[in-house]
Amino acid sequence: MVQGIIIAVVFALAVAYIGRMFYKQLFTKKSCGGNCKCEVDFSNIGPGKTVS
Repeated sequence: MVQGIIIAVVFALAVAYIGRMFYKQLFTKKSCGGNCKCEVDFSNIGPGKTVS
């Protein structure tokens, strides 16, 4: 009996974890969290100019 309860709790936690991952994939903001410098404004850099 106790073993069945432990298995059910572990299974429920696994389902909740996977559900949370799907929820975060679908409903979070669509920006990257990496170091790609998405917020940098490149509008004043023309072709042929180098950035130092």
